[in-house]
Amino acid sequence: MPESIILTGPMGSGKTSVGQLLAARLGYRFQDLDALLVEQAGKSINQIFADEGEAAFRERETALLATLVGQHGIILSTGGGVVIREANRRLLHAGGLVVNLTATVPVLAGRLALADDRPLLKGDEALEARIERIMTEREPFYADADIRIDTTGKTLEDVAAEILAVYAEKRSGAL
Repeated sequence: MPESIILTGPMGSGKTSVGQLLAARLGYRFQDLDALLVEQAGKSINQIFADEGEAAFRERETALLATLVGQHGIILSTGGGVVIREANRRLLHAGGLVVNLTATVPVLAGRLALADDRPLLKGDEALEARIERIMTEREPFYADADIRIDTTGKTLEDVAAEILAVYAEKRSGAL
């Protein structure tokens, strides 16, 4: 019986916005893994990547995730790459209902076009090509979620309602 909801998915899929709405609807506490990492490190994710590299960032991410997944009554928005590590996927499933949010590549690119705080989107590669590559690499891991929702063309309220319906069924033992 899940007591928390954990949101995974690519950058720009709506994890933070949907997560905040879910938390308000359920009276749960909203936690954003990336925001907590920034607070803990005292520097931006871009700066963590620049100073320490992606591997060190992923170590920090796993350590923080381990402290959060045992908490009840939270909505946890994760970073897009949290699913890369098998240990993280185990932690996610131990922590609650894992919901993967996604959208089409053009929609994600539109949402991320002005973002300058996404280190994995930096470089010369075209934005849509980079998003497509990252999503292809992570697809097998995103597929491990309990439920998957394509947010393309849906309002935040629509997405939240879909999640809440499944969450209620899971909590009642119907699924």
